[in-house]
Amino acid sequence: MRLQPIYDIAELCARHGIHQAIVCPGSRCAPLTLAFSRHKEITCRTISDERSAAFIALGIAQQTKKPVVLVCTSGSATYNFAPAIAEASLQEIPLLVLTADRPKEWIDQWDGQTIRQNNIYGSHVKKSYELPEDYSHADSVWYINRVTNEAIALSQEFPKGPVHINIPLREPLYPTAVEKITFTKNIRSISLSQSKLTLSESDQKKLLQTISRSAKVLLIAGQQDFDAGLAKAVYTFCKVNQAVLIGDVISNFHPLSNTIHYADVFLSACSEVIKKSLQPDLAITFGKSVISKNLKQFLRAYAPAQHWHIQPSGITADTFQSLTQVIHSDPQSVFESLSESSRIEKSDLQKKKGYLKHWKVEEQRTKTSSEKYFSETAFNEMSILKEIISSLPEQCNLHIANSMSVRYANLIGLTEKNSRVHVYSNRGASGIDGCTSTAVGHALSSDISNILITGDLAFFYDRNAFWHNYPISNLHVVVINNGGGIIFNLIDGPDLLEEKDQYFITDQKLSAINLATEFGFQYLKLDSNKKVKTTLNEFIKPGKKPKILEILSDQQTGKKAFIKFKEQIKKGYES
Repeated sequence: MRLQPIYDIAELCARHGIHQAIVCPGSRCAPLTLAFSRHKEITCRTISDERSAAFIALGIAQQTKKPVVLVCTSGSATYNFAPAIAEASLQEIPLLVLTADRPKEWIDQWDGQTIRQNNIYGSHVKKSYELPEDYSHADSVWYINRVTNEAIALSQEFPKGPVHINIPLREPLYPTAVEKITFTKNIRSISLSQSKLTLSESDQKKLLQTISRSAKVLLIAGQQDFDAGLAKAVYTFCKVNQAVLIGDVISNFHPLSNTIHYADVFLSACSEVIKKSLQPDLAITFGKSVISKNLKQFLRAYAPAQHWHIQPSGITADTFQSLTQVIHSDPQSVFESLSESSRIEKSDLQKKKGYLKHWKVEEQRTKTSSEKYFSETAFNEMSILKEIISSLPEQCNLHIANSMSVRYANLIGLTEKNSRVHVYSNRGASGIDGCTSTAVGHALSSDISNILITGDLAFFYDRNAFWHNYPISNLHVVVINNGGGIIFNLIDGPDLLEEKDQYFITDQKLSAINLATEFGFQYLKLDSNKKVKTTLNEFIKPGKKPKILEILSDQQTGKKAFIKFKEQIKKGYES
């Protein structure tokens, strides 16, 4: 059969344990669509909006920890994958992106749905391949098989990420009535074996010497999925070495009782004298980005003498402008190794305890001020989010959209009582464009509740996340509707401009009730302190339909509440 090597791409994916595919409607991609939709070991879903489809695939890959296949037709459809591919690249999420294309001779010839697709995603994919247009020659069959095997393996090598295969396809694209799509049974599958990188004995000795000499050791956990083994290793390391651990809401280190949750809050309010006392001798980072601008500014101003970053391989970002050593190893094995072999003199241990105490004092001070604020405050979007986070199910995925949603969540924080709440946020590119679609991807590939906290602009921007025919009753969406992008009312600069409402905040008058009606979702509303508990109980509990809870607020109330919160934190330093 002429298209057999193309059909066999689906078979290779299944052989490599890839069992999820998202395909977008189109004619040029028909051979790929038919192959994946007819393969018995692959769950294939169709999503009409390519931008949303790509973020849904990202969410599925993030949830399942496996690559997801993403298929589209030729032309502008391929470009619509780009935002999610950028996010997947920066968050190191594996995707196998298959784009159908026209034959080369028709590029730039004014033929329909024809653009320059080769290397279209640039450096945001790990590699871009292009298949031959001839599928009959034995060398072409071998090449397609080799490239597909290589691309699948590459997507899963550290750092994981999206890989692109551009596939020129000639007509006819559809099988005849007598043709049957089958898959080659003895197809060659090239396996990949990966092992964890561990410290050498000499490296371990050198690192231990530095740790023992450092009175002030600070660990910073960047964005990462929850990993019980890593969490245990980090906790033990901190206990043995009396090290400080900072983890914001997207680090998923809230289950650890020793995590400093409120660093972003108190570093914006405390004095320079206090900041100086918090300056580390040694900073150890692992994971990806952090939300806190205040933490970044603190470590840039009060730089550690040494800064190590731990990751298995690849180039390391110098976020805090203080990087001195990159440790190419598995973080869990590093912390385990350095805990087992640590030997600290009693006098040195006391110094380390003193540093840890400094951080704990600021953490407790901020916690007390924060609790006082929320106990006294009237209805506002931040206080309701506090109630929602306090009411989360014992086990769920918490998705947080960008802009003020993720900042609110970070100020409020999670604790060890939320140990089975796993946090996700598109903090690679940090755009608002696919936050809802990513949560939908998680809902499609998990049985637990998926709770999304989002702002109105992010929510309405990504409304096509719901434009499909698949059940997502386990998705619960909180929409903070204050009529625009409130962050531009809070940050310095745009808040002073007369053009802010039209060009920055982008005033909007939409209500989520209309979308809920259109898609048949359950709709709930909060616009005052009345019935908060009743409404939240109804929102959180499982149901037969997706749920939308709309918090109706306004820009000025939200701004005043946020300013009052910061003032309450500062009061803690005045008493």
